[in-house]
Amino acid sequence: MTPNIRMAYLVSRYPSISHTFILNEVRGLRAMGFDIHVASINAADRPEAQLTVVEALELRTTRYIKSTPKIKVLSVLLRSFLLSPLAFLSAARYALVLAGTDVRAVVWSAFYFVEALLIAEWMRAKKLEHLHVHFATPASTVALIVKRFMGCTLSITVHGPDEFYDATQFHLARKVAEADFIVAISDFARSQLMKLSEYEHWHKIGVARLGVDTERFAPTTGSVNAKKEILCVGRLTPAKGQHILLLALAELRRKHPEALLRFVGDGPDRASLEKLATDLDLTSNVRFEGNINQDRIRAFYQQATVFVLPSFAEGIPVVLMESMAMGVPVISTRITGIPELITDGVNGILCAASNHKELAAAIARVLENDSLRNELAAGGRAQVIEKYNSSTNLSKLAAHFEERMLELKHLPAGASADLKLREVAG
Repeated sequence: MTPNIRMAYLVSRYPSISHTFILNEVRGLRAMGFDIHVASINAADRPEAQLTVVEALELRTTRYIKSTPKIKVLSVLLRSFLLSPLAFLSAARYALVLAGTDVRAVVWSAFYFVEALLIAEWMRAKKLEHLHVHFATPASTVALIVKRFMGCTLSITVHGPDEFYDATQFHLARKVAEADFIVAISDFARSQLMKLSEYEHWHKIGVARLGVDTERFAPTTGSVNAKKEILCVGRLTPAKGQHILLLALAELRRKHPEALLRFVGDGPDRASLEKLATDLDLTSNVRFEGNINQDRIRAFYQQATVFVLPSFAEGIPVVLMESMAMGVPVISTRITGIPELITDGVNGILCAASNHKELAAAIARVLENDSLRNELAAGGRAQVIEKYNSSTNLSKLAAHFEERMLELKHLPAGASADLKLREVAG
């Protein structure tokens, strides 16, 4: 049992159907003895009636910042100033520094400042001294202001690649410099943070990979389904490259007119994708399933012949891990952190991003070759069990938190000895 580490988690939106790994991480760490309290800037992405049972439980204990009544916001502002006027003014000035000279950024920083005071009040009421944030996006900018105001310690999990595309807007160099430690989900993410930061801060950047439950996500039969069904799970956004998959399907249909593609997920690109499917005369070959909760997603993996994610930008997608764990052959792109998960030809197939003809040829290879499908399926599951098993990787994250928190002196007496014993044993 790990020491009783008490910490706050700050998330932009919680629960979120596309970020169930955060919920699983929180619940997994709690099961290991961590005392974690969650605050979310925004409300959950679905009404309570549409949440899973587990998500609904989290909903009831999460502090939602933007749901704070206006009268409460005003009282927190006044109380924060009266109790700590110097810290209040320092944090306000800091928020303006983050904004720079852009008028719109100044307005947003004013909102971030208010949100930071609300979070600080909540943390003090809970007696929480450490704040951890997922994603180096605006939520972690709010967290910087929280740290400046109340003096808590701060850590950030960086996923990428969105944060890396506008490092200035997201204050990445500053976040690496001012956070007490950083968790990167991949070697690629760590490399980008190193590129953006001074060498003196590199020691703060560790790698803790995500993972999936390989018992829950497991093959239901001894071999992969033989029917020609292609599955793509993820938000329908430009970064996922789903238009390329439709173009590939148009090529593929010449030899495999019965091929069926299912898109699981929703997002801003749905209308454009539906139009392209119509323009390519693919409406009978494509199904848009919409958002599917985690308690129903396995059924889609079970009936898939091949899983395809033609992304232009990614961290290391959990949906790839899930499909590999389920024994479904995967095809994705040779970008960012994905090659850390997939070795081309061994446990999946990698294609050049944007090349729909290469993607179509890869899908055809998998659909037409039973032996290849089974080899990729077995290799994929073995890879996830070895390196992306949630139980193993959560234990590594817990040990990383424990070691760092010990350095920050947030652990009770005796924790040091316990850590050293576990290091020797492990």
